[in-house]
Amino acid sequence: MKRTLKRFARLPLGRLAAPLLVAFALPGQILWAAPKANSPPRLTVDDSPLPRELKVATSFAPVVKKVAPSVVNIYSTMVIHERQFQNPLLSDPFLRHFFGDDSGQQQNQARTRREESLGSGVVVSPDGYILTANHVVEGAETVKVALSDGEKEFDAKVIGTDRATDVAVLKIEAKKTLPAITIADSEKLEVGDLVLAVGNPFAVGQTVTMGIVSALGRGGFGITGYENFIQTDAAINPGNSGGALVDAEGRLVGINTAILSRSGGNMGVGFAVPINMARSVMESLIEYGKVTRGYLGIHIQPLTPDLAKEFHLPDESSGVLVGGVDANSAAEKAGLKDGDVVVAVNGKKVSDPRNLQLVITQIPPHSKVELKVLRSEGSGRPSEKTLLATLGELPEEAMGGTGQGAPSGHGQSGMDSLDGVEVTDLDAKARRQFGVPANIHGAIVTNVDPDSNSAQVGLKQGDVVLEIDRHLVRSADDAETLSEKATGDHILLRVWSPTENGASGATHYLVVDNTKHK
Repeated sequence: MKRTLKRFARLPLGRLAAPLLVAFALPGQILWAAPKANSPPRLTVDDSPLPRELKVATSFAPVVKKVAPSVVNIYSTMVIHERQFQNPLLSDPFLRHFFGDDSGQQQNQARTRREESLGSGVVVSPDGYILTANHVVEGAETVKVALSDGEKEFDAKVIGTDRATDVAVLKIEAKKTLPAITIADSEKLEVGDLVLAVGNPFAVGQTVTMGIVSALGRGGFGITGYENFIQTDAAINPGNSGGALVDAEGRLVGINTAILSRSGGNMGVGFAVPINMARSVMESLIEYGKVTRGYLGIHIQPLTPDLAKEFHLPDESSGVLVGGVDANSAAEKAGLKDGDVVVAVNGKKVSDPRNLQLVITQIPPHSKVELKVLRSEGSGRPSEKTLLATLGELPEEAMGGTGQGAPSGHGQSGMDSLDGVEVTDLDAKARRQFGVPANIHGAIVTNVDPDSNSAQVGLKQGDVVLEIDRHLVRSADDAETLSEKATGDHILLRVWSPTENGASGATHYLVVDNTKHK
């Protein structure tokens, strides 16, 4: 069955609506940010690990009493302008003569409505800073915060939002000192730790649910640009978003954000943004008015068993394969090369591309990082190298179009060992049609037999073959010659591929298994 990810942003007030389908996030995009004019929050932090000796608790009432005053309700209001449906027949003056001249005008008028919704938030400093989920306040024109004691509502100022992590920071001005929650170190969580989720589901009022940490480091769902979720079976429902996930001592470990559900309600798979990530985003938004992220400048891909074999790596190897290095980037200046395998950053092992991306983007720009890489320079065992890189700042994604259809240039060739693949020279017309940058050189793929081994590993029309078995390809003739010489059971390709979102494309490696269908 199809799985659906749900977020619980705007729970419409006055009705219990189905939760909204989650939208794809844009990495690094800042929706709104205030200028640098805010004092830093005064946080209470307890980063000690939980005591994990086995003991049976008869009640969590003391923990709830400690946490409940820090969890608030957030009411947001947006004005929606929508045009009423107009019958196309009424645009005909002759027909309007029979139905009345006002009919078309009335149906063509824009209607304005106000939508109010509810979420949750957590007071993190006594002077009024509040953490919540970005989608709770996204697009809102007014935001109000109600404390758990119900005494008063406050107008909230949106200090900043970050769609890439689904984190937002609010500020309220209260005359009294607010009950700020204690913040834990989410890196010290372990699977099996008990957690409580606190929020206002379905607008019934503040509610506490209990569960455990089901998993850590969850991602790959497309909910946000940077996913490193805490998974929990503590019940999370519409209205809970932005609320607190706390440990058994009442310390904040996460901000609730989404669930995995086929029904729209809780099915025991909920997700929270780790507080370490949320805190980093919050402090950056408050101090600088935006979130800045480290940038290495490489194209990365998973290290599959086939790729590990082609690069002569041990079977047990883990890491991230570098498919390409951007010109003038931090990676190029540090000496990183295509085909390197990044195995650690600042002494911390990296296992997959998402893990490496999270590590790098959470390090401030201009910071120095130590990269441990494996480099295969021949047929022997790769050597281990340590490189030092000074990170740049993650830029906004470059937007560029890609053409459609196959180029019609001359010199089209078949590739013997890469059965079912046809290539041609990468001329000016082909570059325009497929949006291939000027710095990319090779042979462009004009046709791939859908039943071929190459198609099965992802080679497609519009890709540019840059290397075959680590030999450079400059033309269609080069590609044909190298393909004829590639007599092994596996062929290592390095290709450039256009991206669907219109960005400038990326380079990566493919291993074509020619033992199949022989």
